[in-house]
Amino acid sequence: MNLPKFITDLIEAQNNHDAVAYSSLFSENAEVFDEGKNHIGRAAIQKWIENSNQQYQTTLKPISYRESEKGPVFTAEISGTFPGSPAILNFNLVLQEGLIQSLKITGRLL
Repeated sequence: MNLPKFITDLIEAQNNHDAVAYSSLFSENAEVFDEGKNHIGRAAIQKWIENSNQQYQTTLKPISYRESEKGPVFTAEISGTFPGSPAILNFNLVLQEGLIQSLKITGRLL
C-alpha cells in the first residue's frame, strides 16, 4: 500500500509508543477527537497519546488510505489491551502546511 509520509510517520510513532514523535506531526493548535473527548494543542495531544499508550499499548496496522472532499481518511486495525481489541478505526484528517490540524478518530470493534 502506498501511504503518504505523514501516515507512515504516524504509524511508526504509534507502534513505537513514541508520544513526542507522534505529537510532532501535529500543528501547535491542532485538535484530536477520540473517545468522545477533544484534545486541543500539541501539548494536550502529547499527553493524550502518552496516557493512551500506557493504558492500552496500541499498535496500528494499515488497511486503506483515501482522499475525500473533507481531507485524507486513513483506516487501520488497532489492537492493544483495550476491551474488544482489535477494532477498525478511521483517522479523519485535516492537514495544514504539512502538519495535522485536525484528527477525528471513528470506528467500530470487530
